[in-house]
Amino acid sequence: MRLLFLKAEDGVVRIGLAVGKRQGKSHDRNRGRRVLKEGFRRLLPWIRPGVWIVAGLSSAGMGARSTDVYKELARLLEGGGYLKPEWPGANWENPSEGAKEK
Repeated sequence: MRLLFLKAEDGVVRIGLAVGKRQGKSHDRNRGRRVLKEGFRRLLPWIRPGVWIVAGLSSAGMGARSTDVYKELARLLEGGGYLKPEWPGANWENPSEGAKEK
């Protein structure tokens, strides 16, 4: 997965998804876009305002499960400092609750 970040002067979060023809047939690319879209949908409330993100899914990521893509997105965004400080952690079942305490 590749992520590109741009500062937005208007303070709005925008997400772009890119899955090229080299990644497979149209039904494979559509699945890749759906998986990326679902991951960002769950993380969107926690992304800091004022950033544009373009995400590209690599050939290796095309066969990944939605939960794996979500966790990888969360790891990359958190590592880059693009998630709000009050972000509770990755939780696929209930993203608004965050990670369960162990």
